[in-house]
Amino acid sequence: MRLNDALLGAILLGFAGWVWWMTTFFPAFPGQDYGPNLFPRILAAGIAACGAMLVLRGLRRRAPLIVLESWTREPERLLSFLLIPGAVLAYIFLSDALGFIPTAFLLLVALFLWFRARPVVALPVAAGVTLVVHWFFAGLMRVPLPRGVLDSLL
Repeated sequence: MRLNDALLGAILLGFAGWVWWMTTFFPAFPGQDYGPNLFPRILAAGIAACGAMLVLRGLRRRAPLIVLESWTREPERLLSFLLIPGAVLAYIFLSDALGFIPTAFLLLVALFLWFRARPVVALPVAAGVTLVVHWFFAGLMRVPLPRGVLDSLL
């Protein structure tokens, strides 16, 4: 499946606008020239610039907006493609109840096994990646990750 650059650029412009709009709800820090909205707005501006360039390039080429490749007619490949955004949605809906560690571990194991990794490799790699990501975000970056069922242990 190929998307015309104009369509992808329009999606990026919409996303950048949404990010910018969401930063209007961030609290201001008294006595400072900048607050927590600065970095997301810098990213949104960069994404918007890239999106605008893609729109211009896509409009110049005058290609169809969407071209479906042959793999999109193969159910297994289409499911493999959809599993990644599906895993993101599953994390969004499950992480508060289960917690980051169990949710991330289960999703990684499921994805590894779907993409034909051997269980003897999938289990330790999923555990290691989950713990390293948790350590980085919760420990170093102080991002409050959902604890879920492990609330009494963490």
